[in-house]
Amino acid sequence: MRHLLVIVLLWITVSPVLRAICDYDNWFTNRTLRLDLTLSGDSVNQHISLDELLSQEGWAGRRRHLDSLCLMGNGQIYVRDSASQKLIYCTSFSSLFQEWQNTPEALRRSKSFENSFYVPFPRHAVTITVQLRDSWQRVTSSTIFDVSPTDILIRNLDAATHYPYREVLKSGPVDSCVDIAFVAEGYRADQMETFYRDVDRVCRQLFTHEPFRRMKRRFNVYAVAAPSHDEGTSEPVKGIWKSTVLGSSFDTFYSDRYLTTLHVKRLYDALTGVPCDAIIVLVNSDKYGGGGIYNLYMLSSAHHKWSLPVCVHEFGHSFAGLADEYDYGDGSSEYYHQGVEPWEPNITTLADFKSKWSNMLLPGTPIPTPKSDCKETQYTRVGVFEGAGYMCKGVYRPAQECRMKVNDVPAFCPVCQRAIERMIRYYTE
Repeated sequence: MRHLLVIVLLWITVSPVLRAICDYDNWFTNRTLRLDLTLSGDSVNQHISLDELLSQEGWAGRRRHLDSLCLMGNGQIYVRDSASQKLIYCTSFSSLFQEWQNTPEALRRSKSFENSFYVPFPRHAVTITVQLRDSWQRVTSSTIFDVSPTDILIRNLDAATHYPYREVLKSGPVDSCVDIAFVAEGYRADQMETFYRDVDRVCRQLFTHEPFRRMKRRFNVYAVAAPSHDEGTSEPVKGIWKSTVLGSSFDTFYSDRYLTTLHVKRLYDALTGVPCDAIIVLVNSDKYGGGGIYNLYMLSSAHHKWSLPVCVHEFGHSFAGLADEYDYGDGSSEYYHQGVEPWEPNITTLADFKSKWSNMLLPGTPIPTPKSDCKETQYTRVGVFEGAGYMCKGVYRPAQECRMKVNDVPAFCPVCQRAIERMIRYYTE
């Protein structure tokens, strides 16, 4: 009887994990379905179009809590079983298109932007919903389409040309680790050893920051040697245009240091066959700049003196959905709104502060929190400091200084560290 009780107790303890694993196997195969989408419109209109469906061997993403989101993002993808309409997978993201909608250019013209996303390949017919939300967190555009796993027009990438890649860090199976894929941009074929050294430098820097340092054994890292015809990247303000594998460019949205690529499908083509949860594009340039978009990608120049801290900062955006904690100081930005709590975990309008870091404040901490002259506590003391999300009023950050605010701060603040840890656990537990 005692042995039976032990068995029952063990089953109660482990069965949630077993059920989660079994749920994945019930609904999905060990393949990836890639969704190529176009997001288009102007400052007030949004449209979502499906370009193509593609499939490839293996699934490197999470296999547990498939129907929950760690963060809302500015867009969401929901996968439902067509027969029962049961939600069997969801993910969230942000996009360059939604950033562009807040630029002056969007007031006078329409544009389209490529986007690609991975979901696990379904065993049975599914219905996929893609939603976009505005800065008020209202759903402003949505598209729904059905996917049959036997559809002959789903392009199979198994025989596609793969770029060689190197394992930089191997901690465990791809389905139980966060898989980071570095991609070379603007490195010629004869410069790949430089690329590999640059990946090593960035990895060493990233894993000196908490919580990445103590959770390093939950990460795999790969370096994808995608060669370019030209060295470097395009700089439109100087009239410089380069032929590179990903077509990256400075001057995104006419901001000289904003480095991105609009050719997202090229990027995902380069990643074919590579386990990937997060993407870091290293650009062979010594100019200052970078960019990071939540659950899409991050880019950074590799050879500027601030490149390493920029990589860490931008990875905070793309991996953990962290917001910028600086402001422009001129009151020109009005991206966040009073009465609407931002989805980013490290800023607040105080509309729903209990959902943020209120439980990390010491008793008696004033709101707003005044600044301190003590440098030792500027990035360790948790408070509610006004000025964040590009706005000098009405939006608050959790620390006086943080890696998400300035380059020369050596660490993420405690609130950002907690947010990053939650994301790591989301992928690995």
